Amino acid sequence: MQVTLPKPLRSRPLVSVVVPCYNYGHYLPQAVDSILSQQGVDLEVIIVDDQSTDGSELVAAELAAGNPCVRVIRNEVNKRHIATYNTGLAEITGDYVVLLSADDMLAEGALARATALMEQYPSVGLVYGYCPDFTDVPEPSNPARTWSVWNGIDWLRAVAHRGDNVVINPEVVMRASVMKDLVGYDPAFPHAADLLLWLQSAAISDIGRVNGVQAYYRTHAKQMHVTDYAGTLTDMRERAALYRAFFTDEGRGAQLPGAHRMLRNALRATAKEAVWCAVLARIADDTVGGSDSDAFREFALANYPKIRQTILWRDLERRRTGRTPIIPDRQLRFAYRAKWAVKWRIWRRWGL
Repeated sequence: MQVTLPKPLRSRPLVSVVVPCYNYGHYLPQAVDSILSQQGVDLEVIIVDDQSTDGSELVAAELAAGNPCVRVIRNEVNKRHIATYNTGLAEITGDYVVLLSADDMLAEGALARATALMEQYPSVGLVYGYCPDFTDVPEPSNPARTWSVWNGIDWLRAVAHRGDNVVINPEVVMRASVMKDLVGYDPAFPHAADLLLWLQSAAISDIGRVNGVQAYYRTHAKQMHVTDYAGTLTDMRERAALYRAFFTDEGRGAQLPGAHRMLRNALRATAKEAVWCAVLARIADDTVGGSDSDAFREFALANYPKIRQTILWRDLERRRTGRTPIIPDRQLRFAYRAKWAVKWRIWRRWGL
């Protein structure tokens, strides 16, 4: 990883921003305003309405009528999110591209910062940054002080070692040529298509990060993402399938040096995460914890059989059979919180 000081943008590139929208008309003006207020770049805004039933298409049409760089596409039928993303991406004409959900926002100056990095480093095909969550109005952010640039394969190794997705999504700016080469989002992985796109980008280009706030991710009750045990397990299963598809067979990562090791590391990290979930579900004060725990356990064992050699696995087995656990509940919860706090701080600062 190379850490450098930011450089100013020398040109005025055209950035295409695709805004998929389904029943988020009440958020749409805020999202579009965060795009149109970007300085230093020319803009193409493509709103793709996926047959909303809340009048979103009328809101989109009004926004387009008020600004010539905004246009609207309305799907003839509800296509769901992946097809809607790709519909918009097929229409872009810019040098760079952003996919911004209708409920999220860009940070002030984000596009100029990201494109300046790619202008300075032509080998970089994807730039991301820090993306805090918000519910109503995001807090003001401090300007980024540094850039980070990775060789694509080095970034892949680091992401595989973590085993999860280090990029939120709205903060990503991609070189349009890279996006077109990758042909958008893969519908085979509806819960993890974004992660696959990041991995594929790193296989053919370098990766950059603006080490500051680049976008804001809205949290609310209507999001597609679920945070219960079932949703977490679905995400893990799709990630494991994605890693296998990417690092083996016809995947773009199959021929990379160290592909087999990266696959093993990714599956090991995901299995460890599953065992943590299995233990926490086992001690949770709910009626479904036991069955969820068993599902996580089976997933971990199937994807990384050597997980049985870990202390946490042995603790889980003792809990399953009614024996005294190796790690007391209070200590285990503390260890889990500490582990993720450290991981979050490193990710917040350096993006990995």
